[in-house]
Amino acid sequence: MIPRKYLSDLLRLVQHFAAVGVVGARQVGKTTLVKQLNQYQDKPLAYFDLENINDYQKFEENPIWFLGQYEKHLVVIDEIQRMLPLIPLLRSVIDQQREPGRFILLGSASPEFLARSTETLAGRIAYLELNPISISEAKTANIDSKTHWFRGGFPEALLMPDDDLWFDWQSNFVRTYIDSDLRTLGLTAQPSTIARLLRILTTVQGSLLNYSDIANSLDVSMPTVRNYIDFLEHAFIVRRLYPFYTNRGKRLVKTPKLYFRDTGVLHYLMNHSTYNNLINHVAVGHSWEGYAVEQILNALKKNVLSYFYRTQHGSEIDLVLSPSDEPLVSIEVKLSDNPSLSKLTIEAAKDLGTKHNFVLTPSGGNYWYLPNWKVCNLLELEEHLRDLNLVK
Repeated sequence: MIPRKYLSDLLRLVQHFAAVGVVGARQVGKTTLVKQLNQYQDKPLAYFDLENINDYQKFEENPIWFLGQYEKHLVVIDEIQRMLPLIPLLRSVIDQQREPGRFILLGSASPEFLARSTETLAGRIAYLELNPISISEAKTANIDSKTHWFRGGFPEALLMPDDDLWFDWQSNFVRTYIDSDLRTLGLTAQPSTIARLLRILTTVQGSLLNYSDIANSLDVSMPTVRNYIDFLEHAFIVRRLYPFYTNRGKRLVKTPKLYFRDTGVLHYLMNHSTYNNLINHVAVGHSWEGYAVEQILNALKKNVLSYFYRTQHGSEIDLVLSPSDEPLVSIEVKLSDNPSLSKLTIEAAKDLGTKHNFVLTPSGGNYWYLPNWKVCNLLELEEHLRDLNLVK
């Protein structure tokens, strides 16, 4: 088992909120994380999984009476999105005995789950988003960065003994998401349509998201495509990164870029069965960019906003970080360990006025490329961002 950095965050929330919602993709390690709480608190843990028919039936007839038997427990309800009517009842149970550490709700962040729980349990619930294994967590488990980039961060997939088994795991994972999980979240599209959409989205990894082109490829309307991508984002499959925009007199791009949250899923959908297959592919740079962006964003504090920057004249920065109204950090992602920056990139950083600029490469080295630009790898960059009080 790979130790997760989220355990301290979960403990802190349990100690201060009556309910904690732990959200994240299936197989990301939510249940494993929560069960570790047994070692760190006095309350016994009572775990129920609503995918288990026996546990589901326990809540069907008289859930308030049933939960009354566990007043002295920390009650964990897994796959809560399968019984959303239970959420208003939890408010009544909490208000009868208002104290921290009553419930932990695990599930995928379906729009309805977040809407119901946020509205009904307002002031009673806090959320923790559990992401796949990060590069720093992988390092503590002696997993090298190339393996982590290629296989992604889902624990079981990352720890598979060989790439063939990793590919089989990804196949089952993606099939389950398409055929079952997305329907549970409320997506009514045919599984074959979503499978086609996911393959199409691999071709726009790290690129501007053109909804019209995708709609034409799927032969559906543009609002339908937006709705599908909304669901994929709620299911932690993709992320949209939006452009930085101010009235600076520049003609700026206003279209978001799209990235897959986990590069293991991306590489499976692209049919890459080995690392060598990946690095010889024409789109390897987009994969590396998405991997780097996701590692950075998952490490940031909640108050730090993230964007990309691009003008219609070609000035561009891959990632801009802003803890306030003004941009503070510019990051340009390069796959080459001998990077070069274009005049347009240097101009973009000047337009933004960022005081801290980094060129991110696989090997890094912590050396100055230009007076205002330092070359570093992901772990080195995390330390720089920690010095700037931007990461957790």
